[in-house]
Amino acid sequence: MTSDAQAVTSRVADVPLSPHFGWAWWLALLASGGLVALLGYTLISVTIIGVGVWGVNIPYVWGFDLINYAWWIGIANGASLFAATLVLRRHDLRTAVNRFAEGVALFAVICAGIFPIFHLGRPWLFYWTFPYPATFQVWPQFRSTLTWDFWAISTHVIVTSLLWYVGLIPDLATLRDRARRPIVQRIYGIFALGWRGSVRHWAYHQRAYRLVAILVLPLILIMQSTVAFEFAVTLVPDWHETRQPLHFVATGLAQGLSIVLLVAVLLRWGLRLGRYIDEGDVDLLGKLVLASALVSGYLYIDEIASALLSGGLAQEATFARMTGEYAGLYWTAIVYSVVIPQLFWFRAARLSTVGGVFVGIAIGVGIWFDRFSIIVGGLQTDYLPSIGRGYSPTLSETGLFLGTIGLFAALLLLFVRFLPVISMFETRHDEHEEKSS
Repeated sequence: MTSDAQAVTSRVADVPLSPHFGWAWWLALLASGGLVALLGYTLISVTIIGVGVWGVNIPYVWGFDLINYAWWIGIANGASLFAATLVLRRHDLRTAVNRFAEGVALFAVICAGIFPIFHLGRPWLFYWTFPYPATFQVWPQFRSTLTWDFWAISTHVIVTSLLWYVGLIPDLATLRDRARRPIVQRIYGIFALGWRGSVRHWAYHQRAYRLVAILVLPLILIMQSTVAFEFAVTLVPDWHETRQPLHFVATGLAQGLSIVLLVAVLLRWGLRLGRYIDEGDVDLLGKLVLASALVSGYLYIDEIASALLSGGLAQEATFARMTGEYAGLYWTAIVYSVVIPQLFWFRAARLSTVGGVFVGIAIGVGIWFDRFSIIVGGLQTDYLPSIGRGYSPTLSETGLFLGTIGLFAALLLLFVRFLPVISMFETRHDEHEEKSS
C-alpha cells in the first residue's frame, strides 16, 4: 500500500476503530435515545389503545401517519436516486458522499415503514398484507393501498440495504485487518464475507454494485409514484391530478439532496473530513440543491396554472389549500423549500457550514409542510355540509413523529461511530488515478 493510500485508510478507519469518540457524540446519542424511548412509548400506546389516540377522524382519516410516511419516503428516494446516479456515472462526488447518502436512504425508509404498519390499528396482524397461502384462503385485497405499501416498503428496504451493504464490503475487510481486538476483527470479518481483495473479488463486487444501483432507478420512480397513486384512488378531487407523481418525485429529490447536504457539512465539520468532503464537493451539492429547489418552484407555479385552467372541483380544492384554514402551511412550504434555497446563488452561502445546515433543514421542513398541505389541506374541502371540519395532531402523533426523527438520528450516529462514512476503496482508487495521470 502506498503512503497516500495508507494515509487515506488511516484517517477514515481510525474513526470507527477508536475506543473513544468524544462527549459530543455521546450527548447526541443520549438525546436521540430519549426520542427513541418516546417513539417506543407512543407505539405501545397506539398498540394498546388504538389509533383513537391520534387526531384523525372523518373526513381527516389521514393525519400525521401518512404525512410522515410520505415525508420519510421522499428523503429515502431522493438520497437513493442521488447515490445510485453517482455510482453509475462514476462521478468524483461519489467518493465523498455516497456512503452516507446510502445510509440516509436506508435509515429513512426504516422510519417510513413504521407508519403504515401502525396505521393498520392492529399492527400485530401486519403479515396479513403478505400474499401467502393462508389456510382459510383469505388473500390480501390488492386494490387496497395498504397492500401497495407492503410491496413498496419491502422492495425499497431490500434494494437500499443491498446498495449500502455491497458498497461497504471492501471497507469492512479493511477494518477487519486493522482492528486490534479479536472480537472486533471477528465481527467485521463476518460481514466482510471473506473479502481478500483479489481480482476476482473486485470484478464481482463492481458488477454487483452497479447492478444494484441500476435497480434503484426504476424503484425510485415506482415508489414515489405509488405514494401519489394512493391519493389518486380516493374520492378527493385535488388528489386526482396527473401532476401528483411528478410533484412527489421532484420534491422528494430536493428533500433527499438537502438531507445529504446537511449530513455532509456536519460530518465535514464534526469529524474534520475536509480532505475527503472538500469545498468543491460541498459547492456542487449546494448547486444541486438549488437546482432541485427551482424545479420545486416550477411545480408550484404549474399547480396554480393547472387549477386556473381546469376549473370545477379541482380548482376549488386547490385554491382552498391556498386560501383556507391550512393556507399558512402551503405558503410556508413554498418559502422554506423554494425561496430560502435561493441563498445558494451565492458561493459563500454554499460553502458555509451554517448556510448548509440552515438550507438543509429549511428544505426538509418545507417539504414536510407541503405533505401536510396536500394530505390535510386536500381533505379540507368537503362536499357534505354535515361532516365536521378541522384537524389537529395529538401529543401521541407528535411524539411518534419526533420519535422517528430520534430513530433516524440514532441510526446515523451509530453508523458514524462503527462504520466508515467515507468510501476508502473509492478514495484510494481516485487518488491512485490522479497520481498516475
